Amino acid sequence: MTVAPAAAIATAARALRASPLSFLRVHDTIAAIATPPGRGAIGIVRLSGPDSPRIAAALISLKQPLQPRRPATGELSDAEGRLVDSVLVTWFAAPRSYTAEDVVEISCHGAPVLLRHALARALELGARLAEPGEFTLRAFVNGRLDLPQAEAVRDLIDATTLYQARVAARQAQGSVSARLAPLKANLLELIALLEAGIDFAEDDISVAPAAELLRRLDPCIALASALARSFAWGRIVRSGFSLALVGLPNAGKSSLFNRLLEQDRAIVTPIPGTTRDTVSESTDFAGVPVRLVDTAGIRDSAEPIEQLGIARSREAMSDADLTLLVRDAAAPPSPDLETLLAEVRTQGKYVVAANKADLPGFAALPGEFPVSAATGEGIAALRDAILDALTPGGHLQQEGEFITSLRQSHLLEECLAMLEKARQSVLAGLPHELLLLDLYCALRPLDQLTGKTTADDILNGIFSTFCIGK
Repeated sequence: MTVAPAAAIATAARALRASPLSFLRVHDTIAAIATPPGRGAIGIVRLSGPDSPRIAAALISLKQPLQPRRPATGELSDAEGRLVDSVLVTWFAAPRSYTAEDVVEISCHGAPVLLRHALARALELGARLAEPGEFTLRAFVNGRLDLPQAEAVRDLIDATTLYQARVAARQAQGSVSARLAPLKANLLELIALLEAGIDFAEDDISVAPAAELLRRLDPCIALASALARSFAWGRIVRSGFSLALVGLPNAGKSSLFNRLLEQDRAIVTPIPGTTRDTVSESTDFAGVPVRLVDTAGIRDSAEPIEQLGIARSREAMSDADLTLLVRDAAAPPSPDLETLLAEVRTQGKYVVAANKADLPGFAALPGEFPVSAATGEGIAALRDAILDALTPGGHLQQEGEFITSLRQSHLLEECLAMLEKARQSVLAGLPHELLLLDLYCALRPLDQLTGKTTADDILNGIFSTFCIGK
């Protein structure tokens, strides 16, 4: 009995939701729609596995035989053999494909009904519905990608700025793995040296004195430390940050908010207290996503609505990753400003912008950044100062030469802790057998980081966040 397209896909989807990701069925042929939901000019159904060419040939009436990397035209028919679409079929023969398996991509017109029909027919012919991230999982299992590269593929798909995309693209090409390689190589050399020293211990041959151990261990610590520290910037690149603009009434917060946003989003008037509620909008600074929050001017007020706005200003300040205190630098500092500055300091990281640099009487104080929301003067320098306040010097790092994954950060911190412990063991003169235990404990998180010894539940957590067709 012929299964209707929607019913076949629904049945497979229910089975998928009912069971956790299975990493054991990697020899099945899988299929999925690889393009986003909705209508478009082109839609792609992707197959991967040993039966991909056979299923494609049975599914599509080809006008010429399939040849690796040579698109072939064909016709997609309904259950009664009636033409529903003219398609293009491309076969990527193993191992020269994304998954290192036989991969076939069927390019249809982008009507959802056509894509669902092609997918359902592929399932009828022996494929199964791909699980989230299973195409990339197979690339990892088959040695096409290591785990940091696989995570970078997800980041590349999720990128919202070109800078994020460039960083993810470099990581997908192996930039993180390349930085890890010398660390692991040095660590393995040190382990081999100690193992040899233990083997020859009965001959009273000292092949690893303390000075030599430290000479080899210190570069490992330096490499691990530098890479672990880089997450402070990598986290911001991947997830962005929030910036709250606060200040006294009429300091020009809303004008500066609009200038940073490069559009008129907040209402601006010369009347103090115009902003009564928080206004938020998203933009990016040098390719780093940022959520700007304009707030009501903070002052003592008996007006109930303004009090609510001021309370929300303080909430926004406490929730933000960084506070931008906007000061009217064309007016002399006031006690109220000193009180607000003291409050801002208690919230964490902050930057002070001396606004109205275009007006007579302007005077910026030490440590402030002169800007003019009216003319745009100093805005570029202010953006750099904000990024520097979040991670000093971080945005000067080479693209892709830092880590952006919390999982990677935790593993590197674990590795670094064990390397530091090993160093203390050397200084304390402990036996080499105990030192080796520390070094092997430092090696284990490196293997987990690259996926050499990764548990299935960790893989489950990583690849389940991918879309079905990737």
